[in-house]
Amino acid sequence: MCIAAIAWQLFADKPLVLLSNRDEFFSRPTAALQHWHSGTVAGQDLRSGGTWLGVRQVNQPSGQTDTRWAIVLNFRDAAQTTPLNPTSRGQLVTEFLHSTLAPLAFARGLALADYDGFNLVLGTRKQAVMLNNRGYGIEVLPAGLYVLSNGQPNAPWFKCERLRGRVRQEVLPLIAEQQNWQEAAWAVLHDDVCAPCDDLPKTGVKPVIEAALSSIFIPKARATAVLGDAYGTRVSNILTLSSMGFEFAERHTTDGSIRRITG
Repeated sequence: MCIAAIAWQLFADKPLVLLSNRDEFFSRPTAALQHWHSGTVAGQDLRSGGTWLGVRQVNQPSGQTDTRWAIVLNFRDAAQTTPLNPTSRGQLVTEFLHSTLAPLAFARGLALADYDGFNLVLGTRKQAVMLNNRGYGIEVLPAGLYVLSNGQPNAPWFKCERLRGRVRQEVLPLIAEQQNWQEAAWAVLHDDVCAPCDDLPKTGVKPVIEAALSSIFIPKARATAVLGDAYGTRVSNILTLSSMGFEFAERHTTDGSIRRITG
């Protein structure tokens, strides 16, 4: 399970500010944020070879540089059907980053039925699109603040509305005032307040599991107690595009260390 807040084209000098948490079983092998040999900058799922969030700078024929970015989140629905041999959802990100197609054209060409459920956002500096393979059509995003997790992008889940409110109140004003905003962003991403019992989403899992997964940040101890295996928020990420390039920061839950890569 994951969650992301995307401030798109809200600031002239920062067309993208993306905050996200990656929730995963701690036993799943993962590489930290790094430069890949292909030019991609991302963490890596070592089981499937893909990634959940990545960025890549590309040289255009005009001689200018563009920046491609993408994020994928799984879609939680216990009743959903699974393809016989599903393609890894992490490949959606890596394939887009290496494509020459605009986000909209790439999205239109996807074989949606080949994947387990996902929410996907694809972007460059000029265009961003959002889609999933659970009935939400391709949407070209106008400027705005978008929050999505593991349900429909427009579903008012408690964790999504809480993240939206805190980003709007605590992070965006600092960016607008050109103050230090990243500490506030990390604090928002570490919010572990659960949804009230009457405000839990209904995704087909037990209510005790819904409750454990209902916060922006999922503490390992709480999730593990109901799932049986070690699970929780493993990393938090902040990806920013600016007039100078990009900055990608990753904060690890286990020790609080932060790694930053700029380009």
